[in-house]
Formats: sequence, structure tokens, C-alpha cells
Amino acid sequence: MIPIELLLNYDAEIKSFDKDDIIFSENSSAKNYYQVKCGIVKMSNYNDDGKEFIQGIFYKEQSFGEPPLFIDINYPANAVAIESSELYVLPKESFFTLLKNHSDIHLNITKSLAKRLYYKAIIASEIASQEPSHRILRFFDYLKYDVHQLEGEFTLKIEHTRQQISDLLGLRVETVIRAIKQLEKQGEVKIEKRKVYR
Repeated sequence: MIPIELLLNYDAEIKSFDKDDIIFSENSSAKNYYQVKCGIVKMSNYNDDGKEFIQGIFYKEQSFGEPPLFIDINYPANAVAIESSELYVLPKESFFTLLKNHSDIHLNITKSLAKRLYYKAIIASEIASQEPSHRILRFFDYLKYDVHQLEGEFTLKIEHTRQQISDLLGLRVETVIRAIKQLEKQGEVKIEKRKVYR
């Protein structure tokens, strides 16, 4: 997202997190810009019954948690390291100075936020009206074409677990497993050694 040299020029720190470490908590104040150097981070919250709803999963070079910085509100979800991760952490004031000084970066951040809003709108309509296999395929296509920008058949290895997919799309794990098998029969995905490729 933001070039590493630029982040470091504006005094970003590299912070390490072990698996399951909390990066920030729901309702805590937004103080930093976060960008993944390595590892995987999820943002999620829990309903009253304790069921987790994953808002997003973020990989190398992706950023997360920016919207509260812009509108000065608390975080709407928890951010947790799914595996050992290193993050570039840039204080809010330095982040805004960087954006003021680099309009091209500001535009890229705006585009990234717009893509996330678009994805959330698509997923919301999919959850409301479409079959599970269709929802899952749309999610895989978002990862392939928008997040990783890949082309070609079965070039994307889905790193999400079946549980994470179910939490992201509001489905039961059993439903996700059945739907993925159905998509394999239709030739939409390939399964090799329990890994799914789109």
C-alpha cells in the first residue's frame, strides 16, 4: 500500500505480534496506521451469543483499520494476529502528514477504501439473496482479482480456513464444505491436498 521507504521516513515502527496477539480492541481509540509487513491479521467482533463475525483478513502489504482514523471514532472491531506477524505502525499524526505531502498515496488509500466499501456492499447483497456456492465464488473472485490481482485458471491458493470463510460470509462450516465440493464438481475451483485453488 504505502512504500516501505516512505513509511520509515515518517518514523513508522516495525512491531511484532505472536499468533492470537491483540493489535487493537473493539471500542479502543484509533491512534495508528497499520500495514502488514508479514503474517496475517483478522478484524472481527462477536455477537451476543459469542459467534465471531470476521470483518476482514489482511495479508502482506495490506493496511487495515484506517476508517476510524479519518472520522475520529473508536475501532468497530478487534484486530488479532492469525499467525506470527510484523506490522509497520505509523502514528495518526504522521500518517496525516504523509498523506498531505503525497497526494498520490492519498489517492491510493482512497481507492483501497472504496474497494473495501464496494466489496462489503457486494457481500451484503450476496448474503441476503444468493446461494452459498455463489457467495463463496464471489468472495474467491474478490480475493483473486481485487486483492491479489491474479489472472489464469487456479492461480489463487485460498489461504482462508473453511471456518474463516464461514465467519466471513455468515454460513455454517458444513455448508461451506459442501458448497466448495459442489464448486469443484462444476470446475470453478480445484482442490489439492485439502487446499482450494481458484
